[in-house]
Amino acid sequence: MKSLRIAYMGTPHFAIGPLEALTKSKHQVVVVVTAADKKSGRGKKISPSPVKTFSQDNKLPLLQPANLKDPDFINELSAFQPDIIVVVAFRMLPRAVWELPPYGTFNLHASLLPQYRGAAPIHWAVINGDKETGVTTFFIDQNIDTGAVIAQKKIEIQPHETTGSLSKKLESLGSSLVVETVDMIASNKVTPQPQVCSKDLKSAPKLFKVNTRIDWDKSGKEIERLIRGLHPSPTAWTQLINDGESQICKIHEAVFEPCDHKNSNGSIFIEDMQIFVNVIGGVLKIHKIQLPNKKSLNSKELLNGFSFSENAYFV
Repeated sequence: MKSLRIAYMGTPHFAIGPLEALTKSKHQVVVVVTAADKKSGRGKKISPSPVKTFSQDNKLPLLQPANLKDPDFINELSAFQPDIIVVVAFRMLPRAVWELPPYGTFNLHASLLPQYRGAAPIHWAVINGDKETGVTTFFIDQNIDTGAVIAQKKIEIQPHETTGSLSKKLESLGSSLVVETVDMIASNKVTPQPQVCSKDLKSAPKLFKVNTRIDWDKSGKEIERLIRGLHPSPTAWTQLINDGESQICKIHEAVFEPCDHKNSNGSIFIEDMQIFVNVIGGVLKIHKIQLPNKKSLNSKELLNGFSFSENAYFV
């Protein structure tokens, strides 16, 4: 098996595991491409991407192009003479980039393609209550997440899984699949399969304020899944009406408990220093909640310094 020269492209923490696995493989990571440093946090400090930090700690050559179509960047990338480009959680590449290496460019996607094409496949698998998901490697083409599949690995989604816990499992699974995929390509043992599409494909669109808000007219199970699917980020949110005043709250953790009641959806009640919300089919027990400009607190911590009015409700 030939040792391939790899250009690796990725930005978030999810992309660290596969990069680390490649650095320990028989192949050589000759350059890493990641996003430019961004301002983050309340202080708006300039922060490097997780992949940049890992690359610097491991003395890997690094590029941070502002424009992937810039001829200077393409020439700089070409100078590293990569045999193959591996992409994990990065931007859409122009043809001039993904056609550059002789062995092609492949992407690791955190779903069983063609299901959950898009930006947030892990979140939506949890939100939709899927029983299984997985990771896929595929050759990049001119469209998003549509290229021929190289290999896949499956994993079960546990009943109380969050996006955070599932991401860790998929990062580990994806790390091994990336190395196996490079090995297969280097050994000329790849038979790419076109993605077979059907009417029941689920999408994984970006998460915005409009699709992360809790709809209290949905079932308790659906609301719990939304909260788990948006944890730890970007977090499900709702509007609290308390003593006639409105404020935005984020709900980080909650569990649905089925029971019979005739109370209105979204109405709040307190029992034994625990916050409960009436929902269709039962109640939602709030474990962690965050008020505006405050840190996340469990129910008992919040109730030590905050009071809900008798007719408080979420909307």
